[in-house]
Amino acid sequence: MKISVVQHNTIWCDIAANRQALEPLIEQAADADLIMLPEMFSTGFSMTPAPLAEPTDGPTTQWLQQQAAKAQAAICGSIIVEHNGLYYNQMLFAHPDGRLDRYNKRHLFRMAGEHKRYAPGQQRVVVEHRGWRIMLLVCYDLRFPVWSRCLNADYDLIALCASWPAARTFAWEALLPARAIENQCYVAACNRTGADGNGYEHLGRSAIYSPKGERLAMATDGQTCIATATLNLEGLRQFRKSFPAWADADTFCLTEPSSTSEM
Repeated sequence: MKISVVQHNTIWCDIAANRQALEPLIEQAADADLIMLPEMFSTGFSMTPAPLAEPTDGPTTQWLQQQAAKAQAAICGSIIVEHNGLYYNQMLFAHPDGRLDRYNKRHLFRMAGEHKRYAPGQQRVVVEHRGWRIMLLVCYDLRFPVWSRCLNADYDLIALCASWPAARTFAWEALLPARAIENQCYVAACNRTGADGNGYEHLGRSAIYSPKGERLAMATDGQTCIATATLNLEGLRQFRKSFPAWADADTFCLTEPSSTSEM
């Protein structure tokens, strides 16, 4: 599978301008099987969801489905969604045939007050696309390996969208290959660039890693650009067969808190 991560300098709180800016980049990446966009790609990482939130079938969701159909590729990234009076940082995975999978960000970044303004996701989401099983994660989720643990080799790829600031670049570059190594899976991560509306800088450094933690592709620092790599599913299966560390993983069961209705 060919993956293209679209690293973009998100325009602060301007949904229409971001969609317009992303269209030629998506078109440029249209030979990929999966195209990835950053976290809150239509607004930036805003803690004022009320004026920016869209319904679950809102214009940006429909736009993403249209772009996926046009590119004949899956496209994923997160937006601000309102459902049943609650706001979610929701990662959308638009399939080229019109189907749509959704993942609500589980771990909310309390240092920015995200946990006070958004509802946490309650469900781990693994989607299927062209024979691949893909786990969806959003930004801060990267720091929590229990949530993303690949049990019994139940997925092949982590797709993570992010607004990860430059100040924590060391953690970004350490955790991405760590998640690949410990889960014996590919990891593809799409981060934004530029300064957001609060003045926080983002370098990007969007990247794709192999199951051995090798960096297969990396976007140019601070630039709007596309990084691409082709992943080998049979190679992954052979690696897991020849080095079955996954079979010795500790078993556990996540205890879910009582949850509100989500979508």
